[in-house]
Amino acid sequence: MAAEKRDFDEFLEKFKNHHDLMVDELQKVIIGQHAVIDQILAAIFTGGHCLLVGVPGLAKTLIVSTIARILDARFKRIQFTPDLMPSDITGTNVLEETDSGRREFRFVQGPVFTNILLADEINRTPPKTQAALLQAMQEHEVTVGQQTYRLPEPFFVIATQNPIEQEGTYPLPEAQLDRFMFNVKVDYPSFEEEQKILDATTSGEKVDIRKVLTSKSIIFLQRQINQIEATPRTIQYVAHLVRATRPSDKFAPSFVKEMVDWGAGPRAGQYLIAGAKATAAMDGRPSISLDDVRQVAVPVLRHRVSTNFQAQAEGMASEDVIERLLKNVPEPPIKKYE
Repeated sequence: MAAEKRDFDEFLEKFKNHHDLMVDELQKVIIGQHAVIDQILAAIFTGGHCLLVGVPGLAKTLIVSTIARILDARFKRIQFTPDLMPSDITGTNVLEETDSGRREFRFVQGPVFTNILLADEINRTPPKTQAALLQAMQEHEVTVGQQTYRLPEPFFVIATQNPIEQEGTYPLPEAQLDRFMFNVKVDYPSFEEEQKILDATTSGEKVDIRKVLTSKSIIFLQRQINQIEATPRTIQYVAHLVRATRPSDKFAPSFVKEMVDWGAGPRAGQYLIAGAKATAAMDGRPSISLDDVRQVAVPVLRHRVSTNFQAQAEGMASEDVIERLLKNVPEPPIKKYE
């Protein structure tokens, strides 16, 4: 047991160093956005998907493509448009003539067969095409005709969405939103960061990015991070927090009953614990704390809590409800041993 603990402590130290090195490499290209970067990396290290929401010009695509470069992983980008078809994503069967003169169907893989898939402006394409990603995101496989094809591992979908231009867009259905581990809000940079961005992007200098991890290394890290401990007290807190988002639950405070139409499901609790494990690992700690859960609560729950008209009339968004819940949900008592 002592040897296993020592090996795991060594892994955590190496992982923390790798994380710090990745952040250093990213900051050669990306200025600021520290929380966004950590949330994307946390999703990658736990096998989750991310939805990036922000106005145009905030480097959402650049963040994802740079992460792909430092991870030495296959990266493909799909620009979603109203005329995009499901087969444009998954691939299609084409009829070919062999050397013997026979005609056979051959499957041509679509861009979904990659490690990191950037689904740019995913809300610009109709539901039929959006749904083509559902099986890929959940099962890591694609069915075309009567044949099912496995996707390469690791596999992540990082989608972007513009919150301003809603005309001619197709909002993601709740079932697909729930497949995203994090809903990451990409905000404007600070005044100092914006000056650095303007200086760096207008100087014409090229930045060299080093590769830090391979695809096989990511799979190994995912397995190791799963071993990080989640104590019964932490699990109890997560269950209480998730159930408190549901208006019909006994744990829900009065303001949730008044302002929320529907709350988060059990998958939210799974992602809260997974995100907390990644946060602890990136900090080099062998177990998660309640603060780790609180740190990932907003991006995990933001798209899983639906506020009603009364909340909107009072200027309360889902983030405000979650922040208020984090202050109201009590911490479970620490058991005392005699």
